[in-house]
Amino acid sequence: MMGLIMARANFNEVLEELAKKYVIYAPKKYEGEGTFSDTHRVRYGEIKCIEEIEFNEKSSFSYKEVLLPITQTLFFFTETEVKEASMNEQNLLIFLRSCDLHAVRRLDEIYLRNGFEDIYYKKFREKAKFVVMGCEKSFNNCFCVDMGTNTCDHYEAYIHLAEDQVAFDIKCEELLSDAKLKAMETTEVTPKFVTENPVHVEIPEKLDLRIIYSDMWEEYSERCIACGRCNFVCPTCTCFTMQDIFYQDNHKCGERRRVWASCQVNGYTDMAGGHKFRENKGQRMRFKVMHKIYDFKKRNGYHMCVGCGRCDDVCPEYISFSNCINKLGKAMDEVE
Repeated sequence: MMGLIMARANFNEVLEELAKKYVIYAPKKYEGEGTFSDTHRVRYGEIKCIEEIEFNEKSSFSYKEVLLPITQTLFFFTETEVKEASMNEQNLLIFLRSCDLHAVRRLDEIYLRNGFEDIYYKKFREKAKFVVMGCEKSFNNCFCVDMGTNTCDHYEAYIHLAEDQVAFDIKCEELLSDAKLKAMETTEVTPKFVTENPVHVEIPEKLDLRIIYSDMWEEYSERCIACGRCNFVCPTCTCFTMQDIFYQDNHKCGERRRVWASCQVNGYTDMAGGHKFRENKGQRMRFKVMHKIYDFKKRNGYHMCVGCGRCDDVCPEYISFSNCINKLGKAMDEVE
């Protein structure tokens, strides 16, 4: 472990060195690309200097779109052969929050340790290293403290910005060598993590599958509009669909793409013959909630939800996932 305190300009020199080996991604502010023309949006993009990194706002999309692209071509096909699509072979350095680094563990569980290895995810994942960004205060709708994801120590590096100084802590020897920092004067850097959220959640210990009979889900059939935005911004949602694209000049040739999908939208569970597993929106909400805080934990020992609050941020109907969790105790009393 190596701790450094340096000026912003000096850290840009570090980034310049790292950029020779890594494509560096971080939350970035995009002016004029928000909901309205005079607003901005924070999402992940390639950066070259520390001034481009957004430290003071939560990104509306998570790091996930770097490791798991929204649309990804898997292979090309003709009448006689199939050719796997080439992938970006560059190393990745990703700046993210503690909750998002915990979310990486969830993706690894699903894509690498779930009885098979997804080769497309694995290729990105093996080339990725992570720099955790310290959070001194909670953002709106976060409940990471109650989910136990507000702190972490399994990072390659840690960064904290204080006025014109950068605190940088490196655990990874490879990063240390790549950044050529060994000759610099070192100091102790203590990571700063948020310790309190205004939003609190309480997951009932007695929660079980009887909850499916509760009347609480009817509220979401009325309120939810099945837009799927909550799934797309979630750092731990992994559902996708497949699209076969046929070229116009030869309808026997084309490509297969993997595209993000949502368990909340109409048609996601449609099967041959017209059968649907979860027809109304309350049933879909029930499935999502139970997957995040019950099913996944039963299999893996920890919750899928990391408490980032992005689903609450983005919902056009102001449906709160944290409020839904807090209703489960009374719902269990109801079904009992």
